[in-house]
Amino acid sequence: MATNAADAATNDSGVAGIGGAAPARAARAGTSVSLRNLTRVFGKTRALDGMSLEIAPGELVALLGPSGCGKTTALRIVAGFETADHGEVLIEGKDVSPVPAAKRDMGMVFQSYSLFPNMNALDNVGFGLRMRRMGAGRRRQRAAELLEMVGLSDQARQFPHQLSGGQQQRVALARALAIEPRVLLLDEPLSALDAKVRLQLREQIRNLQQRLGTTTLFVTHDQEEALSMADRVGVMRGGKLEQVAAPDELYSRPATAFVAEFVGTMNRLPGDLTGRGTVTVLGGTVPVQDGAPEPGPVDVLVRPEGLTITPVRDGNGIVSNRTFLGASTRVTVLISGDTEIQVDVASTAAAAMVPGTAVQVALPPTPVLVAPRNT
Repeated sequence: MATNAADAATNDSGVAGIGGAAPARAARAGTSVSLRNLTRVFGKTRALDGMSLEIAPGELVALLGPSGCGKTTALRIVAGFETADHGEVLIEGKDVSPVPAAKRDMGMVFQSYSLFPNMNALDNVGFGLRMRRMGAGRRRQRAAELLEMVGLSDQARQFPHQLSGGQQQRVALARALAIEPRVLLLDEPLSALDAKVRLQLREQIRNLQQRLGTTTLFVTHDQEEALSMADRVGVMRGGKLEQVAAPDELYSRPATAFVAEFVGTMNRLPGDLTGRGTVTVLGGTVPVQDGAPEPGPVDVLVRPEGLTITPVRDGNGIVSNRTFLGASTRVTVLISGDTEIQVDVASTAAAAMVPGTAVQVALPPTPVLVAPRNT
């Protein structure tokens, strides 16, 4: 993980490729972060309910969840802007709960850029270094290095109002990294940007974070951002972590029905759970994952790509719609009278599945996630 930043200049995928050679500065070793049994209550609202999370040195962990799930509260407690009612925040094994925010050696990037309007980009990046009483010459050199890293060397003398939203957020990122923080905290930093800029900037942030080896906690409500950027993703609900896993595991093996439906698209198919670890669904029988509820009526949770579909005269469904997605097409099928499900198929095969076509929808014999009916 620890690499010389100059190496980034030779890699086409690196951030340095945006603005030239990166400065020859060794990456700082990552820092471990532990959140232990954090609880925070606001009036009658329990924002955090015994949340625990371990972040390895140099790891980027994203907290994902709906509004009000507690992810931003957790980030603010790590930063020192909020105080937990119970629990600890450990940095390299030391509890920093009593340490003021200004002395925690953390960099933070907010949704709003929070740049000083009367300072140019160079001075904005160097502001934290000035507060640390770094000499003017060294400060300007360090700020220039960071601007080059994020591809903004040519904008060093421009003021915030002269920069685009994406450029301002890159200046904010450079400012957070200039002080070489032990931990980088990102509070929905891309949500105010348009889709194209958001895509570009998330790739740049990830590349830069990997090259510097900075331990990073990233809060977002955008599942695509979380899955594409993070080493691990923690899905939150009601102040608790429902699951923490690598993006591919989170998507393919969700631990709960909430995670399954929050991350990606998920179908709910009516089924009947037997006492033998199998469920009858779509006219067939398939095994179920561990942790199934009591036998009886259940919903079977399956992603669109996890189903097969074949045009058949007397099938179990009728095509009601289809959406072209490029190489694949999402086919909407009406089954069981009023249940609509979505199936992803190759666009070449979907050409024959016009609305009104009778089809047979089936499940392969692999374990499925089930939940009590209508939960």
